Amino acid sequence: LLRIHNGTLTKGASVGLARHDGTIKSVRVTELLRTEGLERVSAETAAPGDIVAVAGIEDIMIGESLVDLEDPRPLPLITVDDPAISMTIGINTSPMAGRVKGAKVTARQVKDRLDRELIGNVSLKVLPTERPDAWEVQGRGELALAILVEQMRREGFELTVGKPQVVTKDIDGVRSEPMERMTIDIPEEYLGAVTQLLAARKGRMETMANHGSGWIRLEFVVPARGLIGFRTRFLTETRGTGIASSIADGYAPWQGVIEQRLTGSLVADRAGQATPYAMTNLQERGSFIVEPGSEVYEGQVVGENPRGEDMDVNICREKKQTNTRSATADVYESLTPSRRLTLEESLEFAANDECVEVTPEAIRVRKVVLDAQERFKIAARERRAQK
Repeated sequence: LLRIHNGTLTKGASVGLARHDGTIKSVRVTELLRTEGLERVSAETAAPGDIVAVAGIEDIMIGESLVDLEDPRPLPLITVDDPAISMTIGINTSPMAGRVKGAKVTARQVKDRLDRELIGNVSLKVLPTERPDAWEVQGRGELALAILVEQMRREGFELTVGKPQVVTKDIDGVRSEPMERMTIDIPEEYLGAVTQLLAARKGRMETMANHGSGWIRLEFVVPARGLIGFRTRFLTETRGTGIASSIADGYAPWQGVIEQRLTGSLVADRAGQATPYAMTNLQERGSFIVEPGSEVYEGQVVGENPRGEDMDVNICREKKQTNTRSATADVYESLTPSRRLTLEESLEFAANDECVEVTPEAIRVRKVVLDAQERFKIAARERRAQK
């Protein structure tokens, strides 16, 4: 789609394509469609102000201009804010990979899909990593990247998605991070809760206006990494009544450590099926994010530990069968319902050594290193390095 700013565009005409690098390439308009209401009709010419669709031009990017070859005067290029958040997207490497019939699981399929996304999404960047089956995808925010992953999931892809990270820059030798200017509208009674929530994320209040109608407008400057998982907490604190929007606000020196998650994980220590008997005995240790009867594997995160440490648990334990009848049947009504995490909540929930397995049928949180012994060795090396 393009809009005519000056001159007349004719079907079949040869025009110049002004690229981002300053070069001009000769192209031909093979088809011209004019927008009328909700439909597109074929047209021979288009005048200034018309919004038209053209065909015959390959690999054209947003912000480029069609110009007269004899008198090229391209419009100013559209600038897009630099990416603020990145995450690693790769093929599914869990033991349950490839179980969904017709799922797209190869590295070539994932890379081709990311390349197609770059054509229409100018705020996205795809960079190679040390692994040939994983790529670093950078975008404007956590929500934009989560939307991409959700689209790929619905298209039948199986992915392993890393925890979102901030994209930093060195400005005059100082490590700097992207900042966001956030505008919030909330009822008066939630002022304290929202202010405390953003203060823990290094947010700095700029203005506060009371409209006298029971609502308050707040304006904060907060690091982009402080907004990872913010919207879920924000809607919970405001009972779904708050309205928040943000826009890029440049870079600032590193704001310090932001605590994202103070709790640990309950990790399955073996493959099998989660049983109500095991979950009933373990629910005093924490809350679960998997349903009874669901299949799990070693290294999968099955719940949250209130303490700030990981705990390996046997969630597949079954009750031993004996020839002695019990006076009362097994009662599982006391089992607390499991918490079902969405994709955005899973990305927020994952710790630094965890990632999210995304398939067309399920979303699971897992450890990057599945083997418990290997995780113990890595943790021991990190402790020695800190000393």
